[in-house]
Amino acid sequence: MPMLGLGTWQNDDPEECENAVKTALEAGYRHIDTAQAYRNEESVGRGIAAADVPREDVFLATKVWIDNLAYDDVLATTEESLDRLGVDYVDLLYVHWPSREYDSEGTLRAFDELVDEGKVERIGVSNFEPEHIDEAIERTDAPIFANQVELHPLLPQEELREHCAERDVEVVAYSPLARGEVFNVPELTEIAEKHDASEAQVSLAWLREKGVTAIPKATSEAHILDNWESLGLALDDEDVAKIDAIERTDRRIDPDFAPW
Repeated sequence: MPMLGLGTWQNDDPEECENAVKTALEAGYRHIDTAQAYRNEESVGRGIAAADVPREDVFLATKVWIDNLAYDDVLATTEESLDRLGVDYVDLLYVHWPSREYDSEGTLRAFDELVDEGKVERIGVSNFEPEHIDEAIERTDAPIFANQVELHPLLPQEELREHCAERDVEVVAYSPLARGEVFNVPELTEIAEKHDASEAQVSLAWLREKGVTAIPKATSEAHILDNWESLGLALDDEDVAKIDAIERTDRRIDPDFAPW
């Protein structure tokens, strides 16, 4: 799984989404993240098809929404996602939240079947707390490959990251720029000025130092390229320690059905 991907949450303008995916892939990205709930799988699929990049080179992830997590619904709606995306398989299929229709036995049995059928390469979970991860690992034949959660310098999720590492589960950060709030953090601005970089690049480089995959949303070519250039930024120990010492906590995504 490439450690930097393109997130597409709230990118629901069809043309803008398609162009963003195409631009990202042609700039070098090879990881695209979407979800049933984003209502843009068709646009994402068109963007992949339009880019001059072979499908097999793209790591494509989508998520099953909480209303569709009953056994039969997982199977049916994943087929619909594949149709919308215009692909035969996805590289990673997530349980979007452990909420509403989620049942670890029935939901994950369906996920296992999709792996067996070759329609899904890897199983993932999203917004899972440690106890949910442990239960999911016990329920599946296929390994739980990744847990996608909100994670950024204002929500470092250290305990959750440690638990995932212990259970050999990759961590994927959504909203890795704290919905733009990283531009208002003095410590990040100081480090950005030191390296002649942007606060976004600093945040993404910090996540990479922690072994976390980031999927920042971007729609404009300028932001897509700015995030991509974070791969060339190397933070030193002093930079990492300064970010680790930020005392402010700011969770940006907190729906009433969240498990925490």
